[in-house]
Amino acid sequence: MRAPAALAHPFYVTRYGAARPGARTERGPERGTSGGAVHPLDELGLVLAEAAVHSIGAVGGHAGGVYLRSGTPGLLRLAVVVGLPGELMRPWWRMHVNRPFPVAECHRRSQLIHLADGEEAMQRFPQLMAGLPFPLSSLYAPVRSGDERFGVLVALGPATAGQPVAEADRRRFADAGKRLGAALGELHHDGTPVRWDGEPFAVQPPDPTARPVRIGTFDWDLGSGALIADEELCAILGVDPAGFPGTIGGLTAHVTPEDAYQLWAVAREAAQTGRNVVRRIRICRDDDPPSLVELTGRPVRAAPGIGARRVTGSLIDLGTGVVAGEAGDRLPDGLFSLDRSCRITYANHSAEDLIGTPRDQLVGRVLWEAVPWLDRPGYWDHYRAALLALTPVQFRAGRAEDDWVTVSLFPGREGVTGTLAAAERPDYTPGSVSFPGAGLGTFASPADRASALYRPVALAIALTEAVTARQVSAVVTEELLPAFGGRQLAIYVLHERHLYLAWETGFPAGFLAPFDGVGLDARIPGVETLTTGRPIFFESMDKLAAAYPGLAIDASVGARAFLPLIASGRPVGSCILGFDHPRGFTPEERTVLTALAGLIAQALERAQRYDNESALARGLQAALLPHRLPVVKDVETVGRYLPGTQGMDVGGDWYDVIDTDRGLALVIGDVQGHGVPAAAIMGQLRSAVRAFALADREPDEVMSGTNRLLIDLDPAQFATCCYVLLDPATGTAQAVRAGHPQPLLRGPDGTTEVLDLPGGLILGVDAEEHYPVSELTLGPGAVLALFTDGLIEEAGTDIDAGVERLRSTLSRVSRITIADTADRLIRGARQATDRPDDIALLLTARWSPRETDRTLAGPGRP
Repeated sequence: MRAPAALAHPFYVTRYGAARPGARTERGPERGTSGGAVHPLDELGLVLAEAAVHSIGAVGGHAGGVYLRSGTPGLLRLAVVVGLPGELMRPWWRMHVNRPFPVAECHRRSQLIHLADGEEAMQRFPQLMAGLPFPLSSLYAPVRSGDERFGVLVALGPATAGQPVAEADRRRFADAGKRLGAALGELHHDGTPVRWDGEPFAVQPPDPTARPVRIGTFDWDLGSGALIADEELCAILGVDPAGFPGTIGGLTAHVTPEDAYQLWAVAREAAQTGRNVVRRIRICRDDDPPSLVELTGRPVRAAPGIGARRVTGSLIDLGTGVVAGEAGDRLPDGLFSLDRSCRITYANHSAEDLIGTPRDQLVGRVLWEAVPWLDRPGYWDHYRAALLALTPVQFRAGRAEDDWVTVSLFPGREGVTGTLAAAERPDYTPGSVSFPGAGLGTFASPADRASALYRPVALAIALTEAVTARQVSAVVTEELLPAFGGRQLAIYVLHERHLYLAWETGFPAGFLAPFDGVGLDARIPGVETLTTGRPIFFESMDKLAAAYPGLAIDASVGARAFLPLIASGRPVGSCILGFDHPRGFTPEERTVLTALAGLIAQALERAQRYDNESALARGLQAALLPHRLPVVKDVETVGRYLPGTQGMDVGGDWYDVIDTDRGLALVIGDVQGHGVPAAAIMGQLRSAVRAFALADREPDEVMSGTNRLLIDLDPAQFATCCYVLLDPATGTAQAVRAGHPQPLLRGPDGTTEVLDLPGGLILGVDAEEHYPVSELTLGPGAVLALFTDGLIEEAGTDIDAGVERLRSTLSRVSRITIADTADRLIRGARQATDRPDDIALLLTARWSPRETDRTLAGPGRP
C-alpha cells in the first residue's frame, strides 16, 4: 500500500454506505438517519473521518476505518468506514477486545500490527481469514492518549507478493494513530464523550486523479468578431490571458478543425431562435490529445424584434470520460460502473435491458438496492473480494429459475467496472441452502455455497478460543446469529435436572424469566429438544403455538429453532435461535445448525470445567494471600492484588506485612509463571519468609534462606523478592532486593523518587548468592511503594516508561487516603481487558503521632 502523499481533498459521507432493503440495523440514539442519507457529522465524527481519510491515503490504502470504544466495557464499534459500503462490513461492526482478531489485539497491546498478505494473516489470525479469505494487506494502529485507549485505526489494501508495507509507511501510520489519539484526548479532556454506540458512517475518499470541473465565460460580438474571454476560459484553453488576441479566431485556433464550425452554428442558432444552445466540442492544448468540453451560447438582443448581435456563453471543461455514454451504448453486453460506495454511476442500454430497470432509475442507487436479485449473502463475498482485495471476480446470478446472468466485476482503486451477459442455466444443481432475503432460496454457484460456510467456520474457530461460559455465549451471539440472520438467542445449561438461563439477547425484557430453572419434566420445546436429543424447528410462531398450546409466546412473528446441546452423549443444555420473520429451514441448514450445536455443547462443557477449576485456583490463592494486615501505631499499610486475565487468572505474585520483634517486615514477591503451580510455590515462599522474619533473622539472612529453600523445592523455578524491615518509631529501614523492581519513595511534599537499592540475583539461581542490605528512612508523611512488574509492564513500551508513569501518578495524588492512593495506582490496570501478568502492590505510609489528617499532601505542599 503506497501513495505519493496524503489525500487532503474534500470528502463526502453517507450513513453506513447504504443498507440493503430489510437489513437489520443497530440504530444509535444520537447518530444519523436512514441508509444512504447524508450524515450530519458532529465534532467527533469530523475528527474521525478526516484522520481516517488522510492516514489511509498516506500509506496507499484504498479502504479502512476507525474502531472506537463503546459504552459497553470491552466492546469496540466500527465508527467510520472509508472507501467501502458500511453494509459490507456489517459482520465486523462490533469487536470484543478479547477476540483473536488483529483489531482486538492491536487495542489490547497498543502495538502496530502489519499483515503483509493473506498467508501471514492466516497464520496469525485464522478467524479473520475465515470471513475474509482474500489476498489483503492491512495495518492496525492503536489510538490512545496517555492511559486512555480510544480505539484502532485500520488501513486495507491489496496484497503485493513479497512487498510488505515499507517501514516508513508503517511509522507514518503509527504516527497518524498517535495524532488521532491526541485529538480525541483533547475532546475527552473538554468533556466530549469519546465513544461510539451507534452504526458506522461511510466516507467516500477523494479521487486524487480527478480533474476539477472548470467553467469559463465569454462575450462574442458577432459583427466585429471581438471576443472577451475570462481568465478561467483562458486556463481551459491553456493560454495566458495577456496573450489571448480577444477575437473569435483566438478561440477557434484551439478547437479541432472538424468542430470549429460548431462555434458558428451555436451563434447562428442562438441568434435566430433566441434560445440557449449547447454543443460538445473538442479543444486542443499544446501537444495534449483533444479534450471534450461543453459549449453553451446565449443570445443578447439589442431591442425587441431585432436579431441578436452578441452571444454570451460558457465553456465547461467536464474532464475526461464524457464520451463513455456514447461508447458504452454501442456494446452488446451490459456495462455498468460503481463508485467505492457501490453506487451505480453509469449503465449502458444493454445493462438497462438485462436488469429490466430504466437507467435513470439505476444511476445513483446502491447496486443491491437497485437490483434486488443481486442482494444475496452469497454474492456479498464477491463484492468484498472486488472492493477489498481489488480482485476481478465473476459469478452467475439467477433473476428467476431459468433466467441467469453472468456478472463480472473489474475493480480499481476508485471503483468497479462491471459487465452483464445472458448465461445458460448452470450445468450443476444449485444448492438448496437458503439464507434470509436470498430470494430464490438457493445459492447460485458452488462458490456461493462455500461462502456461506465462512461464518460457521469462524464460529468453530472462535469456540476453540473461548474459555469461560460467558465467552462461549458471546461467541455464539457474534458468529452464529449473523450467519443465519437470527436476532434472538438464549442458552440454557443443565444443572441437577433443571435448565437455567445462562445467556440471552434480543428477547423482550423479562420474557424468559418464567422458563428459568424449569425441570426436565416440563413440556416446552427448550426441554424436549434436550430430552429427545433432536432439534426442533418452527417456520413461524403460529406453528409453535399450535404445537404447544398455552405456551407463552412473545409478539414476534418470526421463526424459532431449538437445538439440543449434547457433548459426547452427555446433556449440557439447550439453545434457542429466534428470527424476525417466518422462514423455512432446509435440510442442509438443519444439519449445519445441529452440528454447530454439538460444537457449542463441547465448548460449554469445557468452559464449565474451566470455571470450576478456576474457582478452585482462585480460592487457593485467596487463602495464601493475607486476609488482613497488622495494625501498627503511626504506620499504615495497604495491599492490592489483581490476577491476570489469561490462563487461570491466578499467579505467583504476593505481598505480606509481618509484625516482628525487630520491626515491621514489608514483603513483596513474584514467582515465575501462572496457574496453580505458581500459586503453590508462592505459598511456600511466603511461609518461608514469614518463618525467617519471625525468627528475628537479619534481612539478608531472610533472603538467602528463602533462596536456598526455593532451589531445594524446585531447581527450575525462579522468583523475585523485595524485603524491607521498618522501625515504625524512627522510620529507619533496611532493605534487600533479589532481582525485584526498585521501590518508589514519596516524600511528604509529593516528591517521588525511584530508589536505587543494590540487589542480588533472582531467587532460585545460586544457593551461595549474597544479598546486600541498604539503609533508607521514611519520614512522617512519606509513602513507600512496593510492586510487582505486572503494574509497570505494558506491551510495546519500555519498562522504564511504565516506572515513570507510576512515579508520576504517585507524585500527583493529593488529599486522598493511602487506600484511595492504592486504588488510583492500579485503576488503569484494573480496567485493562488484556492483562497477561498478575499485579501485587503494597503501600506503607508513616505518620507523625501529632497528625490527625492522614491523607497525602499535594505536590509541593508539606
